[in-house]
Amino acid sequence: MDNDKRRTALVTGASAGLGEEFARQLAARGYDLALVARRRSRLEALAEELRGSHDGIRIEVIEADLSSAYAPDAIAARAAELGLEIDYLVNNAGSAGPDLLDDRDWQQQAAFLQLMMMSVAHLCHLFAPGMCERGFGRILNVSSVAGRIARAGDMNYGPSKAYVIALSEALDLTLKPQGVRVSALCPGYTHTDFHAVADMLDTKAATPDFLWYEADKVVREGLAAVERGKSVYCSGRLYRWVDPILQSVWTRPLARRAMGSR
Repeated sequence: MDNDKRRTALVTGASAGLGEEFARQLAARGYDLALVARRRSRLEALAEELRGSHDGIRIEVIEADLSSAYAPDAIAARAAELGLEIDYLVNNAGSAGPDLLDDRDWQQQAAFLQLMMMSVAHLCHLFAPGMCERGFGRILNVSSVAGRIARAGDMNYGPSKAYVIALSEALDLTLKPQGVRVSALCPGYTHTDFHAVADMLDTKAATPDFLWYEADKVVREGLAAVERGKSVYCSGRLYRWVDPILQSVWTRPLARRAMGSR
């Protein structure tokens, strides 16, 4: 990307996992970066590393907790203070979340829903109009294969990801004529620190290796998908093969039945 045409990408959840990989790959493509996460020290370390390996790229760090309803406005205000026009938005921040019925603290539930759905919609609300005015924009919302079909016991994570898919499809239909492409990236099992942070290492160990994909492949496919105008994209060949089975009117009832025992 030419320096006089450099664009800026904002990546949430950039301190680790897929967010960190998005930052690396977008930097390699010549984007300036606004890196957003709760862990400022991790962001600063990543920013310093990327500045050292990509000459001339501007990288700003914005500390924010997107489980707070005030965070999106604060992020947008800070970006404006820094003089950043956001051309590429990666809504990646997320967590495994509480059990909707067993975990009785509603504030914990509300914070999860804020992080997984409200913050995604809010950041699109804040940054998409500017993209439309400039005639160029990319929004990549990280969803999940879990959002493609209901599963017993999954009453928060999968449903929240289903919302992100529906939102992305509607945004893409609305904004594409104005030069803005929107995609929901739906990974399956991905090698990141997500499972360690979510205390799910036992689950990971019990899952067959062939179901797992590397983070760099997931991100590379996601970036390519939004450029090709794919409003929903399942990363990984296996998941792209399985997804039509999950969605077919003929096979979906069988898949739902298989998912019906907790």
